[in-house]
Amino acid sequence: MTTVPSGAARPAAIPSGQGVGPLLRAWREQRRVSQLELALRADSSARHISFIETGRSRPSEEMVLRLAEHLEVPVRERNALLLAAGYAPRFPETPLDDPALDALRAGMEQLIQGYEPYPAFVVDAMYHVQAANRGILMLLDDLPEHLLQPPLNAMRLTLHPEGLAPRIRNLREWRGHLLAQMERQIALHRSAPLRALYEEVAAYPVPEQPPGAGEPAEPVPPFALPMRIEHDGRVLSFISSISTFNTPMDVTVAELAIETLLPADPATVKYLQTLLP
Repeated sequence: MTTVPSGAARPAAIPSGQGVGPLLRAWREQRRVSQLELALRADSSARHISFIETGRSRPSEEMVLRLAEHLEVPVRERNALLLAAGYAPRFPETPLDDPALDALRAGMEQLIQGYEPYPAFVVDAMYHVQAANRGILMLLDDLPEHLLQPPLNAMRLTLHPEGLAPRIRNLREWRGHLLAQMERQIALHRSAPLRALYEEVAAYPVPEQPPGAGEPAEPVPPFALPMRIEHDGRVLSFISSISTFNTPMDVTVAELAIETLLPADPATVKYLQTLLP
């Protein structure tokens, strides 16, 4: 699996409804790769890349996949590139509850349980929670029933004014981080449902917090933005790590992410170990 850095640059949107040439050019420009550099990576020529992008040459199926690989195009969008070039999609989209993914689901469950007492959960491309450990369930104590109806959505649970938002002491900073994360995903996946979810959660009112609520009682390590959340009268501090699969050959698997909330201070470590032995 690959850990996704939190400080990645925000990509520009990829156009839809165009031929394969403009799509490939948009991906190349988003990755800030020249035609010559892409040609060298793909064992081609800058002239051939130029002809593909302008529509003067139709790339082979193998060339589409090779260029997509070197441009790190998401798996779902590789299918879109193949369709735009006149080829059948290559990557299936297997439902997560399909027996073919039994071993994968079992492995993810074992992984997130192994993180206990630290919170960990699995989300799909729409931030629907597919699995969660006891650490996450602890943080969801006393939330309203309507937010806990399946499918649980991590963004709604976190940013809804009746969800975790009032408990997050540095809500404005953490909210900004989450919305920026969603913007990057929207630019990559061109998903109308994801855009609708973003517009919904971005419109949630931000609960009022008392003066100084965002200030930690003790200095916080500067290596990552923490989420500081109140639980049972204590303020817990977490940093987030997101992991994805390295070489997925299925759209569903490619869009899964495992997020772990690691303690950012010794007090949080001690409290979790006491609460969830």
